[in-house]
Amino acid sequence: MAQQETDERTGVDGVDGVDGVDDEGFVVDTEDCEEREAAHRGRGTSRPITVVGNPVLHKECKDVTAFDDDLAALIDDMFASQRTAEGVGLAANQIGVDLKVFVYDCPDDEGVRHVGAVVNPVLEELPPAERVLDDSNEGCLSVPTAYASLARPDYAVVSGRDARGNPIKVRGSGYFARCLQHETDHLYGRLYIDRLSKRDRKDALKQMAEGTPRYETVPND
Repeated sequence: MAQQETDERTGVDGVDGVDGVDDEGFVVDTEDCEEREAAHRGRGTSRPITVVGNPVLHKECKDVTAFDDDLAALIDDMFASQRTAEGVGLAANQIGVDLKVFVYDCPDDEGVRHVGAVVNPVLEELPPAERVLDDSNEGCLSVPTAYASLARPDYAVVSGRDARGNPIKVRGSGYFARCLQHETDHLYGRLYIDRLSKRDRKDALKQMAEGTPRYETVPND
């Protein structure tokens, strides 16, 4: 996910894995952020970003079945690619890899930084009484330079696995909740612009056509 158009993050606070859960069983992803992110990024290689129209973005990705060194290396590359593109979240298919993995380095609305990776994520359905919609701006590294208002629940829970295959749950509110929903969508073949009205989608694609990405992208043949 791209940073909000008005977001002015001050530094990107990331050790190899997230250790520990809170009293409710959710991953603690707010500790040692700078060290964890830097360790991943330092081992990784930045890759160009796929953009809307690339087939890998428009189909459900494959489940990860091997929690091995190749997966760890992919996660490192994803953190490196995310930093290069100045994003707050990145799905594997955004660097052309057909696997259900996403990484994030994203603040919530209180400015608390969250850093982590989720494998085979599933977004939990919130009871209607708990859904409060937030229609903030949203952007995507795969739709560069475009932004649109999109209503999403302001709280999200994603369950999945960590890089070692251990079951995890991640929760977020505000901007971080939007990130969790956005990245999970990617891995099921859906871009945020697919949730827009036809007019707003057309406007977002026009913004993209008129803009110049600040990072390397993969041209669509």
